[in-house]
Amino acid sequence: MPNTYADFQRLYQEKLTDVEGALALIQSGDNLCLGKDCNEPQEFCRALHTIAPRVENVSVLKGRSSDYGFLQNDGMKGHILTQSAFFARGWDEPLRKGNVTFVACDLYDQPYSYNAAYPRNAYVVAATPMDENGCFQVNLSLMWEWDIWQQKQCQQKVIIEENKQLKRVEGGMDIHISQVTAVYQADYQPPEIPDLVPSETEDKIGQYVGSLINDGDCIQLGIGTLPNACAAHMMDKHDLGIHSEMFTNLMGEMVRKGVITGARKNINPGEHTFCFAGGTQSLYDYLHEDKNCVIRPSSYVTDPRVIMENNNMKSINGILEIDLTGQVCSESIGTRQYSGPGGGFDFAYGAQHAKNGRSILILLSRTKKGQPKIKSTLTPGAQVTIPRPYADTVVTEYGIAELKGRALQDRVKALIAIAHPEDRDRLRFEAEQLLYI
Repeated sequence: MPNTYADFQRLYQEKLTDVEGALALIQSGDNLCLGKDCNEPQEFCRALHTIAPRVENVSVLKGRSSDYGFLQNDGMKGHILTQSAFFARGWDEPLRKGNVTFVACDLYDQPYSYNAAYPRNAYVVAATPMDENGCFQVNLSLMWEWDIWQQKQCQQKVIIEENKQLKRVEGGMDIHISQVTAVYQADYQPPEIPDLVPSETEDKIGQYVGSLINDGDCIQLGIGTLPNACAAHMMDKHDLGIHSEMFTNLMGEMVRKGVITGARKNINPGEHTFCFAGGTQSLYDYLHEDKNCVIRPSSYVTDPRVIMENNNMKSINGILEIDLTGQVCSESIGTRQYSGPGGGFDFAYGAQHAKNGRSILILLSRTKKGQPKIKSTLTPGAQVTIPRPYADTVVTEYGIAELKGRALQDRVKALIAIAHPEDRDRLRFEAEQLLYI
């Protein structure tokens, strides 16, 4: 076992290659695990389609980015198949071409689900430069990276895309040079997600949500204009905590301003806990500097049993639509897969089982095209992300509906009251026809 920096450097030079050399390691039948988001190996992904003519039945586990040839190009079917539990913009065409397929699983279960049917035997990840101990670090995404790494068959082929612009973060996962099959150098900025300014209507939802948050609460918050609107109305709070799958720009701002301190957290006090980060370069720099910002594996962060240990847990998640009984869809538009379950159910279940906890679901009352999002029944084919027993508190720009434990008649009336005014009479009529009221 090498134990000096000189030994580490010697091993590094022996394993140093380029992208083409790394791709040459991939053979027919391989099941690849790629790092996600900021730890996605971009240069590897940009060139992966080039091996399609010589391989068959290669499966690729990856995140939601879609602008790569192995997803978009013709001629991939039968050669490279991408599997994901979270679709996004740009996935429709690859789906039509047979280049991608969806894996239905919650964020907490993703590592186990991905590995159960297709045991990963190749691990490809963007990581920080090697340190003096011979370790690279997977630093900004531990969505499945840590858990799948623990499966020894995944360590048969380990390829590191060493990105000079990635910096170490407290809690990140180390991979030692002795465990690496090949490494090549890269130099690019990790993907950035800029903040979006909420509309006046979205700001109303933020005001309602802000009224539900108390000093000392532990929050989980997603990304987008609606969560941003909610965060903007928490800036007057004190000693908030974070236990969230995602760490965002606004969370960083709230920490810097002292709104979030974690001082009242009963588990991991003083720690800002997350399992992946998405934001601007200034956020990534801050996560590198602040040792209280700790990345942990999703198998810990999104475990409902861990979530419910946080007293005063308040989860805030956007949804796509809800029916009058409380069934929630946050991942599909009819049969069309739009995103994925993510940690929606994990946090909905965990938060409302916490002491003084609450799951808050947020949505605009209508789509941009004027279609209602509160419906008597879900759109045919829509996926139920959160079953109705776990729908707790629902917020639109027209108010707050408390659903937890309420009888069907009361649920229906509460949801109609926060629907768009022009939809309420129709919803009452349809509810009567369905014998809901």
